Amino acid sequence: MRIVIPGGSGQIGQVLARALVAEAHDVVILSRGGRPPAGRAVAWDGRTLGPWAQEVDGADAVINLAGRTVNCRYTEANLREMMDSRVDSTRVVGAAIAAARRPPPVWLQMSTATIYAHRLDAANDEATGIIGGHEADVPAYWARSVDIALAWERAQTDAVVPHTRKVALRSAMMMSPDRGGIFDVLLGLVRRRLGGAVGGGAQYVSWIHDHDFVAAVQLLLARQDVSGPVNLSAPGPLPYRAFMSALRDAAGVRLGLPATRWMLELGAWAMRTDTELVLKSRRVVPGRLRELGFGFRFPAWPAAARDLYSRWRTAR
Repeated sequence: MRIVIPGGSGQIGQVLARALVAEAHDVVILSRGGRPPAGRAVAWDGRTLGPWAQEVDGADAVINLAGRTVNCRYTEANLREMMDSRVDSTRVVGAAIAAARRPPPVWLQMSTATIYAHRLDAANDEATGIIGGHEADVPAYWARSVDIALAWERAQTDAVVPHTRKVALRSAMMMSPDRGGIFDVLLGLVRRRLGGAVGGGAQYVSWIHDHDFVAAVQLLLARQDVSGPVNLSAPGPLPYRAFMSALRDAAGVRLGLPATRWMLELGAWAMRTDTELVLKSRRVVPGRLRELGFGFRFPAWPAAARDLYSRWRTAR
C-alpha cells in the first residue's frame, strides 16, 4: 500500500511510519523540512496545494497528523497557531483528495481526546461522551482547546470527498519510549523524584500504548464499514495519582513528591508549557474499538508502563 502521512515527521508519525515501513508499505511523509528516520519525505507547507498532492492521487490511504504541538504556553499567538495549523492542513488535505483522479479510499484524520469534557464521574465514549467547553468548574480558557478540536474535526467533515471514507482519530496520549515523547517527559519527572500527584491527583489520565495505537490504525485502515469519530485510548484510564504511582513502580523509584496547583503553575511557566495538559481530567474509553472486537495488547497501565520502561532503558 502507498500511505501518505502529512505531518508524519513528529513522534506519533514516526512510530506509525516505522511500523508501516517494516510491513513493506510505501510510506510518504509530507514534511515542512528535514528527512524523517522512516518513510519517504516530500515537502509541503501545510496550507496550499502543490506538487505534493500528486502523492495523494492514487494513494491507498491518507493519515493526516499535521498540527502544532500542544506542549507550549497557551498564549493567544500559540492558540491561534494551534488552530490554524490543524484547520489549514486538514482543509488542504481535503482539497488534494477532492482534486485527485484516483482518490484514496480512506482518510484517517488526527483529532484529540481533549474534545471531551473534564469530568470525574464517568467515562466518555463516542456515543455518550460529553463534549467539553461548557464546564462550570474549570478555567475558562480550557474551552479554547475544545474549540480547536471541534474546528479540526469540522474541517474534515466539511470536505467534499464522496469516494473517500473519513475517520477522526480522537487520540489519548500515545505512550512510546521515544526521546522527547510524553512518556520520556513523565519518566524524567519520576527519575528526579517529582512524579507525585499534582493538583490533588484525582484527575483522570487517558493513554494508549504505541503498539496498540499502531494496531488500531491498521484496523481502521482495513475496516471499510467504519467512519466518523473513533477514540484511540486504552480501556483503563486512571487517576493521575495512580498513574504516576504505577510509573514509579515500573522505574523502581519509591519517592514521588506531590505538587500543589501553584507549584505546578510555576513549573509549567519554567518549562514553557501549560497546566491544562495535566490538570484536565481526560476520562476517555474506546467504545467503538471494543465494538469492533479490537484486542488491546496493553489494556492496563501498570503492564504498559513496565514494557515502555524496559524499552526506554534498552534504547538508552
